[in-house]
Amino acid sequence: MTQMRVVQVASANGPFELVQRDVPAPGPRQVRIRVQACGVCHSDMFTKAGAFPGIAYPRAPGHEVVGVIDAVGADVPDWKQGMRVGVGWHGGHCGHCASCRRGDYVTCTTGQVPGIAYDGGYADYMIAPFEALAAIPEALSAEDAAPLLCAGITTYNALRHSGARAGDLVAVLGIGGLGHLGVQYAAKMGCHTVAIARGADKGPLARELGAHQYIDSTRQNVSEELTKLGGARVILATVTDAKTMSEAIGGLGIDGRLLVVGASADPIEVSPFTLITGRRSIAGWPSGTASDSEDTLRFSVRAGIRPMIETFPLERAAEGYERMMSGKARFRVVITTGN
Repeated sequence: MTQMRVVQVASANGPFELVQRDVPAPGPRQVRIRVQACGVCHSDMFTKAGAFPGIAYPRAPGHEVVGVIDAVGADVPDWKQGMRVGVGWHGGHCGHCASCRRGDYVTCTTGQVPGIAYDGGYADYMIAPFEALAAIPEALSAEDAAPLLCAGITTYNALRHSGARAGDLVAVLGIGGLGHLGVQYAAKMGCHTVAIARGADKGPLARELGAHQYIDSTRQNVSEELTKLGGARVILATVTDAKTMSEAIGGLGIDGRLLVVGASADPIEVSPFTLITGRRSIAGWPSGTASDSEDTLRFSVRAGIRPMIETFPLERAAEGYERMMSGKARFRVVITTGN
């Protein structure tokens, strides 16, 4: 095959276009991936809207990519043609900045994101640096694995670094693309898991996902309800509404932490008194490296955790993106290529 399908954005705020391009060849330290599935993430908006500095157009979005290595460039260790691999938000690092020299690759000052720094998974094929590759367990389908490379790793990695231990009260704020996975991870880690969302209708789903209790934020005061339960050791904020995060902070227990993984440009508001009196804190967490993705995938297999997905063929990527942006998807949209 010399031609491939690509869904691209030709300019900031431009429409999605399905075009034909030549199949690219991998350069040194790169592999070519025959894409099988690509999750649609809210962060794909950065490419669509031109909201990330330095994007060169045209650009194919997509950073939840699963496929098979189709070709291997020079100087690529270990990875071979035919291996199942995935690429997540962390799509490469420089190796020489202060963060990289400490081994903290995810905070690399010039870190690359697939679909932003280079073409992502809205295509039949993509090129990726070998350091971005994660091995995909055979027990996971491409469609189930794709969302775990961003929504999955973000919630799993945040929780395992949160300081929460088995038996601690962990509240997951929001049951959406990230939250429905966060509830599953918290419960399988042995935490007393409380799910928080809008509407009584999400209560049965929250319990199905593993939550021990459910708080309907439209009818109950979140901070008061968490305080009645003894206060949360961790509130994992998966929503993108800063006001909702601010209103939950009072539900933190002593040494409790609001751990933010839902991106918002608006400020979180809290009084210094609230933080000081209970030694409470607010922190953020980015996703993780390829090895963190592999940890996430393996844990998901062992614990029986899977995303709830809706699939769209590559030709309907624009429709899938709009479905995700509307907030109506239950709960992650995945583009499939048929490869």
